[in-house]
Amino acid sequence: MNTPDGIVTVDGVPRCAWGSGDPLYRAYHDHEWGQPVHDDVRLFEKICLEGFQSGLSWLTILRKRENFRAAFAGFDPAVVARFDEADVQRLLADKGIVRHQGKIRSTVNNAARALEIIEAFGSLDAYVWQFVPPADERPAHITKATVGSLAHSPTSRRLARDLKQRGWTFIGPTTAYAFMQAMGLVDDHLEGCASRRG
Repeated sequence: MNTPDGIVTVDGVPRCAWGSGDPLYRAYHDHEWGQPVHDDVRLFEKICLEGFQSGLSWLTILRKRENFRAAFAGFDPAVVARFDEADVQRLLADKGIVRHQGKIRSTVNNAARALEIIEAFGSLDAYVWQFVPPADERPAHITKATVGSLAHSPTSRRLARDLKQRGWTFIGPTTAYAFMQAMGLVDDHLEGCASRRG
């Protein structure tokens, strides 16, 4: 049987090659990446973690995700938006997370901006899912499914631009596209991957 390009079969399950190695990556690939998410807290968490991932591997962030959740009050934007300077200093001292002052301050800022979106649109979910790209839109700079790829698209550029206009920080077109991939706004699982939806 021929295996489609970019697909690896491990334990009898065909997967995108990036999701076939480390067991943590495998679980993330099989059960999270590309699956539609409509929960505001999970959406907020993911966009924040994508910002923290910038310049690092996604596996680094996955390994620290539970520490991030503990440090950032489960990524409840209503709680994080109230973080003060003492919280920022606490986070800068937390060895369990990525201690980048700009990214930490960005997360606090973005929590307040998320609350503004929730007030304006009813939910972060309602806002985010306006940015589902047309079916024929293909991202630039991507040839295979990969987490943390340097891909972007017209829709991810629109999402990043709109968020920046709303005061969000640490968000650009590639971060927005990685968020769209992970939260299921696009399905970039390769043809032949067991996790591909359609």
